[in-house]
Parts: sequence; structure tokens; C-alpha cells
Amino acid sequence: MFWKKCVRIIKLAVIFFLVSTLFSVIILRFVPPIATPLMIMRCGEQIWNGKPLKLKKDWVPFEEISPNLKRAVIASEDQRFMDHHGFDFDAIKKAMKYNKKGKKKVIGASTISQQVAKNVFLWPSRSWVRKGFEVYFTVLIEIFWSKERILEVYLNIVELGNGVYGAEAASIYYYNINAKKLSKDQAALLAAILPNPLKWSPTKPSMYILKRRNWIRQNMARMGKVEF
Repeated sequence: MFWKKCVRIIKLAVIFFLVSTLFSVIILRFVPPIATPLMIMRCGEQIWNGKPLKLKKDWVPFEEISPNLKRAVIASEDQRFMDHHGFDFDAIKKAMKYNKKGKKKVIGASTISQQVAKNVFLWPSRSWVRKGFEVYFTVLIEIFWSKERILEVYLNIVELGNGVYGAEAASIYYYNINAKKLSKDQAALLAAILPNPLKWSPTKPSMYILKRRNWIRQNMARMGKVEF
């Protein structure tokens, strides 16, 4: 009797999880996320450390974001974004081969779709449990969202500085212009700081960031125009 109750509870929990997550993914196909777990965590860190609360974000539609930035983040983060279905298996194999060498710098192979799944629905962590949920949510958004929607959400929630999230807030904060007006160089610099936006700045770039900008610009030129 006890085990039957346990099994029933587990079944109900699984059904609730599947229905609620499916509902959330479908709703966010049309409605902007209010906040992400990372934003909430960063605000908590600021309060804990006695610092002023800083949260700059301003959602803008896809057409209000410069095509230069769209191309720059794809060139920087996920050059096969338009072709894969959420996972770049070639990049995963290369990353696994590189990381097996035991070098200090560990590289990842997360696609833009995976980053959106992680940032919108999950907590920041490197555990295998979180990674498993990331795979699940990546599959869902690839099924129910368009590529345009995935990139739109990414560009509106991505961390681009201390308390700065999304293309519009970052463009105003760093360049005092709207995201729609970003030049190729400005877009490439913003994309260049994505791996560590709390440490790097597009307006005070180090030699390393300038090299990354040049590499991104080269990739942008090779890609040409991205059609959605």
C-alpha cells in the first residue's frame, strides 16, 4: 500500500512537471520573460554584499535590434545556429576532445538555444542534473519556438555587464544609443565580452577583447546576411 502511494505521487509529480514546463515554454513563445534566475541571483548577491541594487533591462522586439548584433552573437557564440536543432554535435565532440587533454581552460559547446534554455528556465550551475534539464528545455524551445524567437529572447536577457541585461540596456549603457543603431564594430565588441561580461568591457577593451572583436568581424563577413 505504501509503495503504491509513492508510485502514484511520483507519477503525479512527473505529470505536473511535464504539463507545467510545456505550458511555460508555450507561453514564453509569445510573452517576454519578466526576469531570469540569473538576474534574481545577481540582485541577491548585490543585497548580500551591501551594494546598491542594479538591474538595467529593457525588452525590445526583434526588429528593433541591429542586424549587426544578431550576426555578431551568432558569429561569436554559435555559427551553426540556423542549421542545428538545438545542439551542435561537432562542437561538442571537439570540446570533449580538447577538455580530455586536462588543460586549465575548459571550453564548452553550448549553443544559443542551450543558453536560452539555461538562462530562462534554470539556475546557474555546472551540475549534471542542471545539464539534463537544459537538454530537456532546449528540445522544447526548438520544437515550439522559431529561431527568430530564440535569438530575440537571447538578445533581450543575456548578461552584458554588472546589472546590465539585453541588447537595448547594454547599447544605452555603453554607447548611449538604441540597440537598433549599433554599428558592426560596436556589435562585435558587445559579442566579444559575452564569455565574461562582469570582467570585460566593450568601451575599455583589452588587447584580448580587440582580438576577439577582429575574429568576430571576420566571421560576420564570412557569414554574410542572416535570414530569418
